Amino acid sequence: MLVNLNFKPAWWLPGGHLQTIGPSLIKRKFNIKFQRERLYLPDGDFVDLDWTFGDETGPIIIMLHGLEGSIKSSYSKGMLNALKNNGFRAVFMHFRGCSGEHNHSQKAYHAGETHDFNYVVQTIRQRFPSIPLAAIGYSLGGNVLLKYLGETQMNNPLTSAVAISVPFKLNRLADRIQKGFSAVYQRHLLSQIRKKMLDKNKYIPFSLNLSKLHKIKTFWQFDGEFTAKIYNFKDAHIYYEKSSSAYYLSQIKKPTLIIHALNDPFLYVDAIPNPSDLPDNVRLELFESGGHMGFIGGGLPWRPKFWLEERVPDYFKKILA
Repeated sequence: MLVNLNFKPAWWLPGGHLQTIGPSLIKRKFNIKFQRERLYLPDGDFVDLDWTFGDETGPIIIMLHGLEGSIKSSYSKGMLNALKNNGFRAVFMHFRGCSGEHNHSQKAYHAGETHDFNYVVQTIRQRFPSIPLAAIGYSLGGNVLLKYLGETQMNNPLTSAVAISVPFKLNRLADRIQKGFSAVYQRHLLSQIRKKMLDKNKYIPFSLNLSKLHKIKTFWQFDGEFTAKIYNFKDAHIYYEKSSSAYYLSQIKKPTLIIHALNDPFLYVDAIPNPSDLPDNVRLELFESGGHMGFIGGGLPWRPKFWLEERVPDYFKKILA
């Protein structure tokens, strides 16, 4: 397995966990304004889009967030600001129910749900028929993006894509995130999901009995008891198999960059694809360190270097030129 060496992790954030947690602890302010659009979907539900349109005239980049992420997530504004500063027009797509307001149906989103993203892509293409489109996905959003690219192959309007810290095999994420310190992330995410579901149930009652929610300790349990049943999968095993992007990578036809770290605490190494098994148009940049959506460098703690915010715009500038 090839390992890329052109990212140097900060000495003051050693290891996968500190690289993962670090970005959320570094406070930054951005002079960037967003224009929110509520886009109604064919089934009557909606997703919220945050646009960065200003004086930029470059290609449009659609950004997808991770599990329970939003425009408020630590990585969101940083990347959008970097894209804007490099002349791109960017739009942040919230998955259903992630923009701060409950969506209108029992179903929201899951790691393999690509229909909403496809609708957003097609809508933007209709509005801007001559402007190049590309996309970037983080974590769960990266899994959605890669699966979509594999499903649609050449039958989509995206020129290129970038996927970061993707859980290529969801079963191996569910295995890894319950072990050791990674269980802290699992507790945090499940707590967020539990709170949101219970609150949503007050306004849009679930057909399932939510009394079991407080007993859920792992993603295996949650996806078996709730995700699989809500989205009509037989069980968690089938949900993971049908939704994992690993099984779609060989079908991707558009230029795609995948960035991943060996010490990502969300995924076992055996789930990372081998570069030799990928199509020629898919490039995997694999690093010894970087954590999960981290990749923080810099020689001084008070001057961190957000490497992803340099690498991603640079890639798009070259591929979309």
